[in-house]
Amino acid sequence: MSELYIYNSYTRQKEKFEPITPGHVGLYVCGPTVSGESHLGHARPYVTFDVVNRYLQHLGYKVRYVRNITDAGHFEEEGREAEDKVGKKALLEKLEPMELVHKYTSLFHWAMNRFNCIEPSIEPTATGHIIEQISMIEDIIAKGYAYEVNGSVYFDVKKYAASHDYGKLSGRVLDDLLETTRQLDGQDEKRDKADFALWKKAAPEHIMRWKSPWGVGFPGWHIECSAMSSKYLGERFDIHGGGMDLQFPHHESEIAQSTIAHGCAPVNYWMHNNMITINGKKMGKSYNNVIKLTELFSGDHPILEQAYHPMVIRFNILQSHYRSTLDFSNESLQASEKALKRLWEAYEALKGLTAPTGQEAGDAALDQKIRQAVAECADFMNDDLNTAKVLANLFDLAPVINSMKGGIIGTDAISAETFSLLSNAFKVYLEDIMGLQALQQANDEKLEAVMELVIQMRKEARNRKDFEASDKIRNMLASAGIMLKDEKGGEMSYTIQ
Repeated sequence: MSELYIYNSYTRQKEKFEPITPGHVGLYVCGPTVSGESHLGHARPYVTFDVVNRYLQHLGYKVRYVRNITDAGHFEEEGREAEDKVGKKALLEKLEPMELVHKYTSLFHWAMNRFNCIEPSIEPTATGHIIEQISMIEDIIAKGYAYEVNGSVYFDVKKYAASHDYGKLSGRVLDDLLETTRQLDGQDEKRDKADFALWKKAAPEHIMRWKSPWGVGFPGWHIECSAMSSKYLGERFDIHGGGMDLQFPHHESEIAQSTIAHGCAPVNYWMHNNMITINGKKMGKSYNNVIKLTELFSGDHPILEQAYHPMVIRFNILQSHYRSTLDFSNESLQASEKALKRLWEAYEALKGLTAPTGQEAGDAALDQKIRQAVAECADFMNDDLNTAKVLANLFDLAPVINSMKGGIIGTDAISAETFSLLSNAFKVYLEDIMGLQALQQANDEKLEAVMELVIQMRKEARNRKDFEASDKIRNMLASAGIMLKDEKGGEMSYTIQ
């Protein structure tokens, strides 16, 4: 397979990837809602689409990767009063909303850096695009597919479904949706329960609010992504990614509102990673198994037996195909840790071997085996980015490398060309495409990463005039032999005694 094929969630089949503009790819991935700390469930989509981004670049495409930050408007509608998650959490933590957003956005970036994820080309925020969202809502109203009630605006799903294929992405049937929610009809201001909010009127106590043609309020969750993706990638772009849990209602709503606003379907290829479980159970508060990324890195969670390095977690994620369910457990993570070490040791051994000079292989069968395994790696990636099969092939090649290192066979058992192919494959697939790093190399960066986080926490404590917490951080570091120094402009540096 020499061409890239992607499983399109919308058509439910693998399709040859053909970008709208030759040589360029527009990629949009739904980013986090920064009302709290990122958890294990956030790791899979952002590692998955980091590999998508890396592989497209490896193929020679110029990728514009847009990943948003939802810092307002992600609210629940069904059976409850709309609430902005950021605003609610800000009240609980006694912080200004943007102070809370900055705190958790910084933590998210810190975690993504530990995972060695490439930064997106553009990272727009919902609050930075209120004007674009209002404009899009006005357009949808003008076209007759949205209505205003008491300062809120709703999308008319039933009218849309009468002439469009509503529910195709998620497999939901509108009649079933209306049937299951019929008992709630008349309890709120929507015409139908399937309708979703584009804009919500803000109650007097609501702290995140903006002026609009319909009064003071805040945007719906779905309109944010449609407005930001179309602004930076165009009315129709190549790939939209996210977790399977976003198919409904989020992505289904995006398709509906964007189709009306722009007169065309917004995306050519929908990609969704499957969900994770923890010890066979769905991750959720009721199971007490929601693991924050900081807890995963430190091991500070009741169900964790040890701390796990970010590279071990990344490797564990890539050992499964992105569309398969992934179960996290101490056993699987410990196995991944050992496997990554073995694979990287083989890679380091390969770099230390002297390349053969002959063009003829001493062992023709071995030479052919290596060539086939390497060639298959490209086929596996082109077959809907099957990282699991690529890693399996590299594992199959590790014993050959170890035999060369141990002198059991000489490097002249294979040709110079095959040796070059083997060396290049490990470099390209492990580092460039998979984004993996040696555990020791990454461990050397651990102190710096931790200090970045501690310094950020101390800055935030000082900004909110919590000098007791600020001094406590400084004193605890001093007792550990790390001296913090306050520089001009609010910056900080540290020295190890």
